Amino acid sequence: MNNDDRSSTAPSNAPPTDTSGKPVNVVERDLTDPDRNTAAVDEVITPSSTRTKEQDAEALQRKVDEIERKVADGN
Repeated sequence: MNNDDRSSTAPSNAPPTDTSGKPVNVVERDLTDPDRNTAAVDEVITPSSTRTKEQDAEALQRKVDEIERKVADGN
């Protein structure tokens, strides 16, 4: 094997560039992307705070308790 072969397959640490050769800040580009095809996925993957989940669980438990009271009363 030739040393030139290995160096041609090694990943480059150079910043990404556009077609004109100018550097592109891909993080900034992705954050300002107006298309946002991944917005729904980001919302699902990004965890909510534990407190928010606790509040949701408490609200559901209040509804369950209310329904159980109505059932027990025969309404």
